[in-house]
Amino acid sequence: MTQRQDSPSTYGWRKSTRSNDGGNCVELRNTRPSVDVRDSKDPDGPVVTVPRAAWSALHTKIQSGALNL
Repeated sequence: MTQRQDSPSTYGWRKSTRSNDGGNCVELRNTRPSVDVRDSKDPDGPVVTVPRAAWSALHTKIQSGALNL
């Protein structure tokens, strides 16, 4: 996992449809072969880049309820 700050602040970002108006959201961007993640409240802030396999594993665990979120 690395942090990137050189990415354009608006290109290709999307927010979860489950996000609320409380501001506690993350945004994702597909950058093949990785996924970029950032805080929606700070679009010009740091970006965390996660390898696709790791993101897929996390997403699967979240959807299955295994993380009790």
